[in-house]
Amino acid sequence: QVQLVESGGGLVQPGGSLRLSCAASVNIFTIAIMGWYRQAPGKQRELVATRTSGGRTNYADSVKGRFTISGDNAKNMVYLQMNSLKPEDTAVYYCNAYTLAESYWGQGTQVTVSS
Repeated sequence: QVQLVESGGGLVQPGGSLRLSCAASVNIFTIAIMGWYRQAPGKQRELVATRTSGGRTNYADSVKGRFTISGDNAKNMVYLQMNSLKPEDTAVYYCNAYTLAESYWGQGTQVTVSS
């Protein structure tokens, strides 16, 4: 069982930055893939960024060059640094842990980009 708790969401103006944090209840080095997903109102949940236990990262085309996923194995934390935010980035952001056996989700944190 893996528990995930997100934090760091909020209201930000276009062009601004936010850093989301995800606290895992287990050592993230043991999790095959950690990721961030988002779901906007009326839309399906979509992948934002993933990071393997080996540190390999992958990003959605819509966030490449603006978002960075990183991890701190010692703290069991995964982060999503979001820069140059746009109104279309508005969504609930979810942390995900994929262990090859199961997929776990956090409760989500709201990010709103608006002037």
